[in-house]
Amino acid sequence: MKAVVMAGGEGTRLRPMTASVPKPLLPVGGRPIMEHVLRLLKRHGIDDTVVTVQYLAGLVREQFGDGSALGMSVEYAEERTPLGTAGSVKNAEEQLGDEPFVVISGDALTDIDLGELIRCHRERKAMVTVCLTRVPNPLDFGVTVVGADGRIERFLEKPTWGEVFSDTVNTGIYVMEPEVLAHVEAGVPVDWSGDVFPRLMEQGAAVHGYVAEGYWQDVGTHDSYRQAQIDLLEGRLDATPEGAELAPGVWVADGADIHPDAEIEGPAHIGSGARISAGARVHEHSVVGAHSVVEAGAHLHRTVLHPHTYVGPNASLRGCVIGRNTTLQRSVRIEEGAVLGDRCRVEEGAVVSQGVVVYPAKTIESGAVISSSLIWDTLGARSLFGAHGVSGVVNVDLTPELAVRLAGAYATTMPQDATVTVARDHSQGARVLSAAVVSALQAGGVHVRDLGHVPLPVARWETALTDGGITLTATADAPDSVDICFLDEHGIDLSQAAQRKLERVLGGREYRRAPAGEFGAMVSTEESGATAVESYAAHLLKNIDTRQLAEGGPKVVVDTAFGSGSLLLPAVLAGLGMNVVTINSGLDDARATDTEVERRSALRYLGNVVAANHAAFGVRLDPSGERMSLVDEHGTSVSNEQLLLVMVELVTAERVGGRVVLPATASRVTEGLATRNGAEVTWAATAPDRLTRAATQRDTVLGADGRGAFAMPESSPYFDGIAAFVRLAGLIARRGLPVSELVAGVPGAHVRRLELATPWETKGAVMRRVTEAAAGREVDTTDGVRVLEADGRWALVLPDASQALTRVWAEGPDAAAADELVQHWAEAVVRSAA
Repeated sequence: MKAVVMAGGEGTRLRPMTASVPKPLLPVGGRPIMEHVLRLLKRHGIDDTVVTVQYLAGLVREQFGDGSALGMSVEYAEERTPLGTAGSVKNAEEQLGDEPFVVISGDALTDIDLGELIRCHRERKAMVTVCLTRVPNPLDFGVTVVGADGRIERFLEKPTWGEVFSDTVNTGIYVMEPEVLAHVEAGVPVDWSGDVFPRLMEQGAAVHGYVAEGYWQDVGTHDSYRQAQIDLLEGRLDATPEGAELAPGVWVADGADIHPDAEIEGPAHIGSGARISAGARVHEHSVVGAHSVVEAGAHLHRTVLHPHTYVGPNASLRGCVIGRNTTLQRSVRIEEGAVLGDRCRVEEGAVVSQGVVVYPAKTIESGAVISSSLIWDTLGARSLFGAHGVSGVVNVDLTPELAVRLAGAYATTMPQDATVTVARDHSQGARVLSAAVVSALQAGGVHVRDLGHVPLPVARWETALTDGGITLTATADAPDSVDICFLDEHGIDLSQAAQRKLERVLGGREYRRAPAGEFGAMVSTEESGATAVESYAAHLLKNIDTRQLAEGGPKVVVDTAFGSGSLLLPAVLAGLGMNVVTINSGLDDARATDTEVERRSALRYLGNVVAANHAAFGVRLDPSGERMSLVDEHGTSVSNEQLLLVMVELVTAERVGGRVVLPATASRVTEGLATRNGAEVTWAATAPDRLTRAATQRDTVLGADGRGAFAMPESSPYFDGIAAFVRLAGLIARRGLPVSELVAGVPGAHVRRLELATPWETKGAVMRRVTEAAAGREVDTTDGVRVLEADGRWALVLPDASQALTRVWAEGPDAAAADELVQHWAEAVVRSAA
């Protein structure tokens, strides 16, 4: 059997290490990663190999030649442009013949039993067998669900935490029958699990999964690269470093020169031709590359030196990676997590601080201290994007310098000469950071429409007239924090794929910088914000049914919470002639957001004003202008769940049909209301971009997030508190019933929610075990794992995307049943995390 070794990737997340060396050639224990892979194939009797190459292909050919040095036969299939995981194998089709073959990555370390994988493939008579493994954090991999018969039921590439329903992931190792390649189009980018396998499964082909034991590590980040060195030295991987074990855990390659007075503590590896001087200390989990020199008094601890590196006297290196041909002079200090590219020079006494990345061929002068914050680890976050974009405390997590890098990365992902809309709220943090954002966009060659302070719905609407947008607003419940939200050309939060693209640019720090004379232009300035607000107000009035809202209609009290709604509401009311009492309508930059306690207090005050004015109802807008809260004619606050039910009932009854888009966490009572009025409910993921995109579906009459945000598709697909208020006011006026009666007229909903601390490394296992515990029941994986009981009860288990939490929702016919069900699944989560 032949093997295809995939060795064409760029390894962008590993830069600067991969700036001049392809990822498969990065050394682990003195051997290139791909050499470990080839040795694994040979151990299992597979010595005839085709290697797919693209990025720096000549270096891979030069390293391995025809394979004879390893006792193998190696051929190459080169791609002129990247063809994807399936397209690259299709490119090697002529070299594979008409026999089954193995596909394996040349840049992942593993000791999985390939013989057992092949045996399983043959026994099941599969067309494709996908090798799977279980990992603590499945976000960066393709999650896979396997049925009881071994057939794969579902693939999900690069999921969000809401889509993680297992910790079983695709290793990228496959056994395939040759006819599979007939299903791959030649010469175009095609992926296995994203394109080919789903089509085969739809056609009923035997696509099986095999859950393997053994070690598997996708060496895709700086952290995983360092960990791979440790795992090899500790014996967790069934492979050996280059050379011989001359002392317990100390591996030394031929030609290494270690002075008797040097201090070597294993596990460690010393490469061929390396020299360790008297008094030098090489401590555990350190790897000294071939022909490197470590001088007297130098100290290495958990450090990886690539070949031909010089470490001067009394230098101190801890937990870092140093590229090849780099020179570190006397008394240099390189701290934890730092990565230096090839051919760097760090002069005497200089310090490279924790987490700093230095690209190739840079010189750091004597005595300099190079200090740069870790981009996101300083936040303790697992990823760049949270539920509301990129969030952090101003001048602690989100500094102007970081805002520049973020905007620079976004500009780099945009076409040259694109136009981006920038908008903010009135918070001090957003005002300060927006200037940095505008400057960085222009420096990246992007034109800017700076709207200044406008409500978020207006910002999204205006963004859809350009190529993208960035908004900066105070974080809900955190007055000292700011959310930086990146929008696509439709004014919707970036998709997961676009977010990851931005993260890669930010991580690699390879920003596009326009030369002088080609900077982006300022298309318009903040003065255009007022025009945008007036235009948006006119659009709302034209497209929302405002019958019976003229003078003589119901009196309403509106609280704009000192926020952005104050800019839009007057223009809307001027066109309606409604009898409205407004409170808290001024702008206060100290109240750009509010806490839950402040919201409750404000609703009590609003209720008092409604009762005192004998108003029909009251509405409080949130400071961003996206959400609304409701109080009835008695001044009693209406919960978000009740408000959602009332809106679904009123909208679907008046429209007689249509589609209502709701998050998977919303009450199923809404479904009964919609169905009664001839409408249907579409359940969507809770992520803002997913929910908004779902609301753009044809025939949608209402979108909601279950927390007071509503989208009125007749006016725009975005959540808009003022548009929702105007629509609700018209519905109430035409129904002719008090709000309290409307609330009493909808069924009660009993939804409970719990938050459970869940370590990141157990989240995938938790979701797999929850799925297993739900066997025999109907399961919906729209967002997380939702278990549907035969009697209509349901529970949803959903891992949080940015915190070490798992949330559990449950709904029952009464409060006691909901409490019992949420506790049952909460206990299942706790047991699974143990």
